[in-house]
Amino acid sequence: MKEETISIENINVPGKTTQVNAAKYSAMRSALLKVVPKNGEGLTHKEMAELSKQYLPDDLFPGGAKSMWWSKTVQLDLEAKGLLKRKATKPLRWVKV
Repeated sequence: MKEETISIENINVPGKTTQVNAAKYSAMRSALLKVVPKNGEGLTHKEMAELSKQYLPDDLFPGGAKSMWWSKTVQLDLEAKGLLKRKATKPLRWVKV
């Protein structure tokens, strides 16, 4: 059985799309949008990745496996789509738009 895929973007590579597993993308997207604040100082990538783990289904991310990669991939896509915004801080932090 072929897995369902979805096209995603990357804010750092405009115009290029990549195909990824749709179920994992959807689960991580939902988790990130739950944890990233709309206001305030925002979250670093590491904070986003850690906080999102609690909302990920264990069948897709057993023990949080690969969640760091998926959180970065989805964060870049959400940023490209204008749903997350990068703050000019060190370390970088993100907020919801």
